[in-house]
Amino acid sequence: MLSDLGSFLGPWAWFILGGVLLVAEIAAPGAFLLWLGLAALATGALSYVVGLSWQSEVLAFAALAVIAVLVGRRISPAPGRASDRPFLNRRAEGFVGRVFTLDEPIIDGMGRVRIDDSVWRIEGPDLAAGRDVKVVATDGATLKVEAVEG
Repeated sequence: MLSDLGSFLGPWAWFILGGVLLVAEIAAPGAFLLWLGLAALATGALSYVVGLSWQSEVLAFAALAVIAVLVGRRISPAPGRASDRPFLNRRAEGFVGRVFTLDEPIIDGMGRVRIDDSVWRIEGPDLAAGRDVKVVATDGATLKVEAVEG
């Protein structure tokens, strides 16, 4: 029955399977179904051009799937690989160790400091405006600071 459906749809069965796999990749990302979907689309194109039997189509899909997965693993970044922008999604952590000048005083342990085009909430000892502070830690979007002597 499955071979009847495959012969009825011909190469379109592979195009449909490829589309379903690509949509499934969007629903459950993991960059694995992407390569199988591309292999199914390539099998459909090959079957459309050459006119393969269903057995040859299955073998072509298996071979193309292995090749696509190997190529995908080669071009995808490895998990844990160091990024050239390590603080991209952790911007506050990039400020640790840097020194900034207070625009407003720290009162009751809370204050704000302007860094570039943003204003950050800070926690630290009470200090007057104009004093330098060093970021020593972060707590979410709050920077923990200490006074810089000198």
